[in-house]
Amino acid sequence: MAKIDEVAKAAGVSISTVSYALSGKRPVSVATRQRVEAAVRDLDYRPNAGARMLAGRRTNIFALTEPFRPDTHAPTHMAFVLATSIAARRSEYDILLLTEEEASAGMRRVASSGLVDGVLVLDVAPDDERVGIARQIDLPTVFIGVPDDREGLVCVDLDFEAAASLAVDRFADAGHGSIALIGFPAVGYEKSNFPPRVRSAYARRAEERGLAHAFRASGVETPDLARVRSIVRDLVASGVTAIAVHSPAEVLTTVMDELGRHGLRVPANVSIIALANSLDPDTLPTPIDSVPLVAQESCDLAVELALAAVEEGAQQPGLHLLPPHYLDRGSVAAPPGG
Repeated sequence: MAKIDEVAKAAGVSISTVSYALSGKRPVSVATRQRVEAAVRDLDYRPNAGARMLAGRRTNIFALTEPFRPDTHAPTHMAFVLATSIAARRSEYDILLLTEEEASAGMRRVASSGLVDGVLVLDVAPDDERVGIARQIDLPTVFIGVPDDREGLVCVDLDFEAAASLAVDRFADAGHGSIALIGFPAVGYEKSNFPPRVRSAYARRAEERGLAHAFRASGVETPDLARVRSIVRDLVASGVTAIAVHSPAEVLTTVMDELGRHGLRVPANVSIIALANSLDPDTLPTPIDSVPLVAQESCDLAVELALAAVEEGAQQPGLHLLPPHYLDRGSVAAPPGG
């Protein structure tokens, strides 16, 4: 039987628009309503009776669990909190933000209280304790991130492996033979789910393309900018001609500054790509190519999947990876003498 997200896709509208068109809760244009009704007929969509009965008891609130820890990079995480709030508000949902470091307690509390219609999970760890809670509670739950154990879960994320491969391919195609990745502080490879995926995909693709490659963490628990400067000097001295930076904005700006201090220009001497982070490269003094992590894209999809689960009275487990895209701003060129 067809699901509401399939109807939305066929009609070219959002899940919430399908819901409004069928329920009459909000005005929908005649043309949109006709597209939705045609998709319903073509797909033989039949709304879940139990979900319809529960519709009147909805709170129109999603809980967003985002445990702020000492190593949390606040600007990045707040970008996802804001993006989720915007996506929810677009469908007339509000966000109840759960920020305590002990994430499972808040998640259990809202699940038993009847305060929310679903849970959205941010800052996902490889061994995230909220995985077990999601399997126990009777609420739609969507992870914005991918834990190691994702069996039976709904997960949304950028395809970080494809993003890393895209950056490596760009360097290889430009003729670079020795590249480097400057990544997050070392703790990020223990407590976060995406930095290890970037690092492993980067190394794997570099091997496939026959490139010499190096990896350096930008610190231990937080970015160490003095360490970053030393890393840049050592990499350049070793013959590296292209650097991907998968780390907070201050690391990228430090890399650029250190290159400039030694008279090295981008891309004439060293090529640079900002890889899979949510910074705005347009704010940098030198335009930088990027494979961006767009918070709004991930959060829009997560909210849509949560809405679909609420509408259907059940959710369909699965991994939803957003394909990366490359923004060319002219910071990658052939290596010196290449």
